[in-house]
Amino acid sequence: MSLRYHEIAESGHRILNPFTDYKLDLLGEAVRLGPGTRRLDLACGKGEMLCRCAARHGITGVGVDLSEVFLAAAGRRADELGVTGEVRFEHGDGTAFARGQAGAGYDVVSCVGATWIGGGLTGTIELMLPALAGGGVLLVGEPYWISEPPPEALAALGFGREDCGTLGETLTRFEAAGTELVEMVMADEESWDRYMSSQWWPMSGWLTVNPGDPDAAEFRETLGRARRSHLTHGRRYLGWGVFVLRP
Repeated sequence: MSLRYHEIAESGHRILNPFTDYKLDLLGEAVRLGPGTRRLDLACGKGEMLCRCAARHGITGVGVDLSEVFLAAAGRRADELGVTGEVRFEHGDGTAFARGQAGAGYDVVSCVGATWIGGGLTGTIELMLPALAGGGVLLVGEPYWISEPPPEALAALGFGREDCGTLGETLTRFEAAGTELVEMVMADEESWDRYMSSQWWPMSGWLTVNPGDPDAAEFRETLGRARRSHLTHGRRYLGWGVFVLRP
């Protein structure tokens, strides 16, 4: 899906992943954040995770994202929560930005739901590790197979079988990348449903108002495919979670 599609479909979202407010707050507790914690958030979206952790736990941090639309929302959220002095947001490519942060010594480096920045899970972990301080942790948001997907599910979801693994296979990938899994917070079926279905109304409304837009035909097809693939295959085969890793 294109960045513009996400900007429209997720226009009403604060959290751009299948997490509820409760799960996002639980993640902050699980990572044991506190005053003085420095965080780098790659592909930060609207900055909800970074802003909320600054407000609740007293951390400081930097978020980077490709979308100027999302970053504008991140700035407004920082204002709302009174943390503009604790967080800042950079417009840019997460891959290039991370490579420029080697040796920066962040206590937490996160990439939640965007491991495409490193060409997949293993490459993203390799990209994140050099920016991490000794004793720091990585947060990686990643899908996984709940059960073995048949070919028709792979085709509908637009995944290759190896694009993600089962939870056991994902653990093996973490270990092969030189990291230890120390915590995790998982989405559930309801939070998946809320994340996916709450994209359909804004996109449908946009298509109604903008039928002649050059992207309208493609977006209409994408919306229909996303709805059907989630209901017929995604709910059964695809899970998602945030995994806390340390070297």
